[in-house]
Amino acid sequence: MTTIEELARALGAEAVGNGQLVVTGAAEPAAAGADEVALAMQPAFAEDLRKGRARAAILWPGADWQALGLEAAILAPRPRYVLAGVNRIFERPPEIPPGIHPSAVIDPTADVAADAAIGPFVLIGARASIGPGARIFSHVSIAEDAVIGRDALILSGVRIGARVRIGDRFIAQPGAVLGADGFSFVTPTRGIVEEARETGVVTAEEQAAYVRINSIGSVRIGDDVEIGANSCIDRGTVSDTTIGDGTKIDNLVQLGHNVKVGRTCLLCGQVAVGGSTVIGDRVVLGGKSAVADHLVIGNNAVITGNSGVASNVPPNRIMMGYPAVRMDQNVEMYKALRRLPRLMARLDAVQKGISNPRPSD
Repeated sequence: MTTIEELARALGAEAVGNGQLVVTGAAEPAAAGADEVALAMQPAFAEDLRKGRARAAILWPGADWQALGLEAAILAPRPRYVLAGVNRIFERPPEIPPGIHPSAVIDPTADVAADAAIGPFVLIGARASIGPGARIFSHVSIAEDAVIGRDALILSGVRIGARVRIGDRFIAQPGAVLGADGFSFVTPTRGIVEEARETGVVTAEEQAAYVRINSIGSVRIGDDVEIGANSCIDRGTVSDTTIGDGTKIDNLVQLGHNVKVGRTCLLCGQVAVGGSTVIGDRVVLGGKSAVADHLVIGNNAVITGNSGVASNVPPNRIMMGYPAVRMDQNVEMYKALRRLPRLMARLDAVQKGISNPRPSD
């Protein structure tokens, strides 16, 4: 629990009214109880305040909190940023007992920090290193020579492969797989994929069996990175697959072998990035967007959801569509497509007039 004044100070925001009012949590306006702070950071939520029982709320700048029947308020100039702070203050983190669970299997050569918490059925391989403050939940496996930095939170079922190196304050959601083999195969003679790329047609009626190209690289992850549930990051064929500091990856994301992701990127759910593609800093890939292999995506690029990127993207470019083009160009193409039925109807009418001319008087 905290007072409104303490909460405002922690958020870097302005408190008005009864700053000593105590709140024990946060809630949506219509569901907020008397001991909760209502999250009503936009005028659209004002009406919902009357449906709940909140005595205090986080409001937009300049809001008339007294007219809303509140005893106290916090005025938030940047709502979503303030929301991040509120949720951090009232968070209920995953619970794990201190120490090492008796069912964990830890190789004698592994280096596990004294204050690390290791859950049931965790497997830590030879020469692995687990940094101070780590919280590793049940059924996690960490292979040989992996290195994990300080204050890691690794949730149930995560798989970390051999030689993966991870920085500080890492978060892995359940089921993430880091360091699986890359999807890399070749045929002894030119196969149908190579033929299609080179000539645009396929003539072969049979093909030799695919031969695996083993992945001898690994995965290297910077500080403050988060990997979502059931996301997969393949290790490099020769060099490492890398993810820069501060990058956040959503659920069900696939990064192919040798991919390089820059700093402070945002990869939303179901993104897929083909092997050896280089993604710059501060890039945003919207949900279900796909990026082909061996491309370069420039710094600050934004790829909108459901887009398919088949060529390099320059810095600071917003791309949309399949295949992805500049957003303004895609919008014009979509407008033209919407007009196409009317244009075709007019064309049909003209053609009928030419084919069937009206009889002369």
